[in-house]
Amino acid sequence: MKMKILDHLINGAATAGLSDRTGPVFNPATGDQIAQVRLASAADVDAAVAAAKAALPEWSAMPPLRRARIMFRFNELIHAHTDELAAMITEEHGKTIEDAKGDILRGREVVEFACG
Repeated sequence: MKMKILDHLINGAATAGLSDRTGPVFNPATGDQIAQVRLASAADVDAAVAAAKAALPEWSAMPPLRRARIMFRFNELIHAHTDELAAMITEEHGKTIEDAKGDILRGREVVEFACG
């Protein structure tokens, strides 16, 4: 079975980045290696920061109602994918499914607060 490789997400797209270095990702509950994560180079970090800086003016200029709608949609997506997200948290952090779902619920509360 081929080992899953976790990429970076920069400017809305998955990217391998410039470094050829990777690190293992373990399920702490089992000790099994579940993936490899690409380790970012300084240039990868610079690209991520530049993308975030470039996105800020548009987001800041956006009317609050539109930003709130985007955040509400984000919250809906989290809710729709709770089981999938909980499984990922369980695998990557060794938590029980119920504990992971509690983390997701608390995260959704933060998103709701951000909606205003």
